[in-house]
Amino acid sequence: MRDEVSPSNEPELPPMMSQDYSEAEDWPGYFASVLGKDARETLIAALDAFEREGFTGGLGVDIAAGEGRDTLEMLGRGWRVVATDAEPQAFGLLWPRVPEEQRPRLTTEEVDFADMRVSDCDLVNASFALPFCCPADFPALWSRIVAALRPGGRFAGQFFGDRDTWASLPGRSHHSRQEVMGLLEGFEIEMLRVEEKDDPPDRRNPKHWQIFHVVARRR
Repeated sequence: MRDEVSPSNEPELPPMMSQDYSEAEDWPGYFASVLGKDARETLIAALDAFEREGFTGGLGVDIAAGEGRDTLEMLGRGWRVVATDAEPQAFGLLWPRVPEEQRPRLTTEEVDFADMRVSDCDLVNASFALPFCCPADFPALWSRIVAALRPGGRFAGQFFGDRDTWASLPGRSHHSRQEVMGLLEGFEIEMLRVEEKDDPPDRRNPKHWQIFHVVARRR
C-alpha cells in the first residue's frame, strides 16, 4: 500500500511581483520580472522636453540602469549613454538587445552608489533607483548628480516618500515632500507628481506607496 500524503494546510502564496523582488533586493529576480517593459514615463517626459527644444543626441547617465529599458530608449533617440549598475547580470540582459549600430554610443559601468562618479552630462536618469541608496551615501551621490548636470540639463527619476512602507527598511533613502523640494533647489521643476496608494490585499506583501515622480531642468 502506498503512503498517502496529506495535503498541506498552508495557503498558497500569491505570485512574486517586481516589487517583491525589489523589497528583498533580489535584483536578478527583479530584472527578469520587468524584462521587455517600456521606458519610464519620467524619462519619456524629459526626452520629449529636450526634443521640443530642438536638442537631441546629448550624453545621458542612466543610474542603476538594470535590465536597460531606459537606456534602450535613450539610445533609440540618438543619445550617448553611460549606464551604471552594481549588478553584472544587468549588462548581460542589456547588451544583447542593443542594435549593432547603437553600440558605439553605449558605455556600461559596474559600480555601486557609494563609488559612482557621474560624468558631466545633459541628462541624469534614475528611475526608481535612488531610494535604494544607503542614507549615509545619498547626500554625496546627489551632490555629484547636481554638479554633473550642465545648465539646461535634466534630472528624471523618483524619490520615495517618508510615508512609504519601505521607509522602515534599513539602508533605504526616503524623503518628505519638503526634503524633495530642497533637493530640487537650483532646478526648474517640470514634473512633480505624487503617487500615494495602497496595494490590494491579495498581493504577496501589500504596502503603502508614496512616490515622487520628478523631471527637473538645471538652471
